[in-house]
Amino acid sequence: MALLLEALHRRYHYDFRGYSANSVRRRLRHAQEKLGCPTLSSLQDRLLHDPTVLPQLIGFLTIQVSEMFRDPGYYRALREHVVPHLRTYPSLKVWVAGCANGEELYSLAILFREEELERRTIFYATDISPAARQRAEAGIYELDRIAQFTENHRASGGRSSLSEYYTAAYGAAVFDKSLRARTVFSEHSLASDEVFSEVHLVSCRNVLIYFDRHLQDRAIRLFGESLVHGGFLGLGSTETLRFSAHADNFVPFADAERIYRRSLAPVREDVAHAG
Repeated sequence: MALLLEALHRRYHYDFRGYSANSVRRRLRHAQEKLGCPTLSSLQDRLLHDPTVLPQLIGFLTIQVSEMFRDPGYYRALREHVVPHLRTYPSLKVWVAGCANGEELYSLAILFREEELERRTIFYATDISPAARQRAEAGIYELDRIAQFTENHRASGGRSSLSEYYTAAYGAAVFDKSLRARTVFSEHSLASDEVFSEVHLVSCRNVLIYFDRHLQDRAIRLFGESLVHGGFLGLGSTETLRFSAHADNFVPFADAERIYRRSLAPVREDVAHAG
């Protein structure tokens, strides 16, 4: 497995070497089965010599499972506690790191529209999977998922009906393209890329759980360096900064909902970790 991941990194610059070994192993077994490769060595050979295998393998290695307004309490906390601070800025930048198929992005775009912040906001939606970014840009979801999306939106404190934001046709819901009019979709790897903009909110939910401790620390460092002082970081319900080497750069803001605030003043690394 280590050789395959090294080959993937050296040949195509996709770095999964810091992902949770157990999680990667499960995904590679699934890739072997679907691609008809009896061994990891044969999968590696296919990867290096068949260009069509790369996008398929990236799809297997990345988790694209989410839902709109997932964990409604998180979005309610953003609406009630974070938005009042964001209102004080004349312009805003929001980074949705690991945007997957776009459910989190559209949730934030709707929330910002309802709170009348959308027009002053630029959203950056990043993911390492080209296929996921394409699905996010399309904004099309199975119609049978909409009932759960709607319930989540209501529980998050939604100020309108979710049905105002999509059109239903042929068993699918197509979300209004205006919701992504202020979004920049881009490839970005938390494992290998660096800071690309100064932002006011980073929302990266249920991504760090698939990283090992070293890669988690790398991602959290990136988030801290990306945020303005006093900016906000939102994580998934089972994720925490508690054991991170960069935890001193943040203070809990809505701790139950895993929302943190970047320290209002720079924290010197030599002081923060002294002793």
